Amino acid sequence: MSSSAGGSARGVVNGGVSFWYADDGLPARREPLAGDASADVVIVGGGYTGLWTAYYLKKADPSLRVTVLEQKFCGYGASGRNGGWLYNGIAGRDRYAKLHGLEAAVRLQKAMNDTVAEVVKVAEAERIQADIHRGGVLEVACTPAQLARLKAFHEHESSYGEKDRELYGARETAERIRVADAVGSTWTPHGARLHPVKLVKGLAGAAEALGVVIYESTPVTEIRPRCAVTPYGSVRAPYVLRCTEGFTASLKGQRRTWLPMNSSMIATEPLTDEQWESVGWGGLETLGDMAHAYMYAQRTADGRIALGGRGVPYRFGSKTDNDGRTQTATIEALREILVRFFPLLAGLRIEHAWSGVLGVPRDWCATVTLDRSTGLGWAGGYVGSGVATTNLAARTLRDLVQQDSGQAGPTELTALPWVGHNVRKWEPEPFRWLGVQAMYATYRAADRRELGGHSAESSRLAQWADRVSGRH
Repeated sequence: MSSSAGGSARGVVNGGVSFWYADDGLPARREPLAGDASADVVIVGGGYTGLWTAYYLKKADPSLRVTVLEQKFCGYGASGRNGGWLYNGIAGRDRYAKLHGLEAAVRLQKAMNDTVAEVVKVAEAERIQADIHRGGVLEVACTPAQLARLKAFHEHESSYGEKDRELYGARETAERIRVADAVGSTWTPHGARLHPVKLVKGLAGAAEALGVVIYESTPVTEIRPRCAVTPYGSVRAPYVLRCTEGFTASLKGQRRTWLPMNSSMIATEPLTDEQWESVGWGGLETLGDMAHAYMYAQRTADGRIALGGRGVPYRFGSKTDNDGRTQTATIEALREILVRFFPLLAGLRIEHAWSGVLGVPRDWCATVTLDRSTGLGWAGGYVGSGVATTNLAARTLRDLVQQDSGQAGPTELTALPWVGHNVRKWEPEPFRWLGVQAMYATYRAADRRELGGHSAESSRLAQWADRVSGRH
């Protein structure tokens, strides 16, 4: 895509799951389930949550028979399509502070801070080459209203014990990255850039090396107490753990549990040295902003910019996309963000575009649960912050299973406030479709109003959307 093409999406590889697979190659499929089977723990979903859970369970007890059932191949969903942000954000922390007190939420935040280092440590120990670079997370403000939100956000994060977070003005921001019109930024060291597919492939291999059995091309159609049902047979186990995130709605009885919110990304051609000189970004921080319909980006190991945001936020009936294909209008909207941030890159080609779904609970709170009466457990609802949160969720599921089976007692993780949190279901159609479309249309309108104005006050449109959506 060049400037001479008028910003069209011609020539862009659209879908193919994601750019990360175009870069690293689609995996060879593992065998599907061959008939009825049994295990000690059966895990539904071969993404980060399921694979991390299988890994930690086998590390804790090598004698456990752990089986993973995956409908396509490991990493087909959000784990192979995300922006590669390994960072300390967790959905629902403020609500947990209201429900359980600030101290409990601070413990949850500290656990997330430590989780970034845990993922890096395991990747090194298992020799998973995932292009990890610990450059932290930089979030920028480009309008007076965004700057006011950024300063409030910085203080809010600091109140949860993040004393190593730093606040920068326009000059200090430009020394790190030259985003046009940036008037300030906040940076945390608790973040890293990584290659999502290299991580998920390495994690699946590490789990198998420990003895975890993974069946692919095996969709689970229903989860029952102590049983996962597939077209090829059922797997019975004392514990059945649902780790399906944005694909949860496809399971029987789960249509309204978590909303599959759509997120889309583009990847540019590799930048030249001169182009990188114009951008800066030498610290390889992951990059975000303070818009209401926010963006997220990274500088890839092979010198591209991968940038994402909300495109078509939700498909009617909780449907998911077809192998990552995304609409032309979404590609153009993401390109506009890229050029607004870096005007000197207006002629840069977009080489790949893709979409994926993330799981959104009705109260926007990530959760981990094990029902001792049925043996059913689940983790998810990460609302787009899952690359690190999946690891904390998996270690928590491990501890809950060990506690329930009598192998161990309560731990610091099982006492975190997100454990056992109940969430009400989403509204039936067409109300949830209408609500989500209206919410994101309002956020985009609020961003347009702020970009064209000089007020330091956030648009009332966004404040209204926050209240209606239940985000705050």
